[in-house]
Amino acid sequence: MTAQTIVQMQTVRHIKTDKVAELATATWSNCLVIGKEISMSGMTAHPASRNSVLSTYEQTLVVLGKVRDLVEAAGGTLGSIYKLVIYVKDIADKDEVGRARRDFFTAPQPCPYPCSTLVEVSGLVFPELTVEIDAFARLDIDLQQAVS
Repeated sequence: MTAQTIVQMQTVRHIKTDKVAELATATWSNCLVIGKEISMSGMTAHPASRNSVLSTYEQTLVVLGKVRDLVEAAGGTLGSIYKLVIYVKDIADKDEVGRARRDFFTAPQPCPYPCSTLVEVSGLVFPELTVEIDAFARLDIDLQQAVS
């Protein structure tokens, strides 16, 4: 008799929302939910960045808004976001990114910010972009309920 390994396949949901455009011609998905894990593609301020000149602070707020919208469309909350990887074209913009994070991640009570990595890169997909963010979230956590 041989032992069989039974693999339970996770349900995968493709999350879409009118608040974050996903072109029909795109060769990627903006957001997938695999089990309780929310996986997102890197988000930028495009197309808002094409319509007007946005500072890194403003771009960061636009991107974090997109991340929030996708997490909420998946059934999570702002507290579901536990990690951010932030790519900037100029590391000197770190203070603007930090200010945007402080302004965005507010809560009625003190709670931990998501974990974060900040990396300088030589370029992003469009020349006017100064920041791109990878976000990681889970449906079964809420940082607003975290214990110190």
